[in-house]
Formats: sequence, structure tokens, C-alpha cells
Amino acid sequence: MTYGMFTEEGNQAVQRIVDYATGKLLSFEETDGLLKMLANKAGFEEATDTEVRESVYLTLQEIA
Repeated sequence: MTYGMFTEEGNQAVQRIVDYATGKLLSFEETDGLLKMLANKAGFEEATDTEVRESVYLTLQEIA
């Protein structure tokens, strides 16, 4: 899945967050907090960009 990250490694990191969020039944707000934590890591700063956040939100809605 492509979430709008700049690298495949970034997309995989976001996928792991989505997998965790769905497994734990996290809300989007809780998941967004995880994206913010990811964005604080070097190389993943775009994790809080609108495109990434919207992609994650839509994915969570599809799974729910």
C-alpha cells in the first residue's frame, strides 16, 4: 500500500502503524499520534503530511 511517504521504507512503516491500529482498535486520533511519533524520526518527517494522514484515515475507514 502506498500512503504518500517518500520512500518504500516509509510506506512500510506507516503500514505497520495501520496494522497495529486496526489490531488494537485504535481511533484515528490515537493512530495520528503514532504518525506524529514516526514523523519525529529522521527520514520519516512526511508522516504528518496531509496526504499521508488522509490515506491512513481512509484505510482505517475501509477496514472498520
